Amino acid sequence: MLIFSLDCSRAAEQLKNNPRHKAYLEGVSLRQLEKFYGLLKGHLGGQSLAESLEQIRREETIDPEEDMNKLDDKELAKRKSIMDELFEKNRKKKDDPDFVYNVEVEFPQDEQLESCGWDVESGEEI
Repeated sequence: MLIFSLDCSRAAEQLKNNPRHKAYLEGVSLRQLEKFYGLLKGHLGGQSLAESLEQIRREETIDPEEDMNKLDDKELAKRKSIMDELFEKNRKKKDDPDFVYNVEVEFPQDEQLESCGWDVESGEEI
């Protein structure tokens, strides 16, 4: 699966940076081109559209339990790119119709607050 994403990433970068196509692909993100190449590669490999989409979805899903300290630089950059894309997609901008400036949220005080291990006072003085 890693070869799958590396090949698609390399092909997408080459297409996006090709002087012949650069003007046409200015508004297309590198991630979109990678997805396109993933679908194309899956189709050429005999996968159905649903199988190819599922494989791409698995590759783009961030596991919150994954230890990203153990990833190599290329995989870490990929995870960060996925998180950045998700952040931008969910971010509220000033021009959005449902944008509200200075949102204040009241958190319920009647619930039991959960304590963290580092937050618990010990008998030691600092």
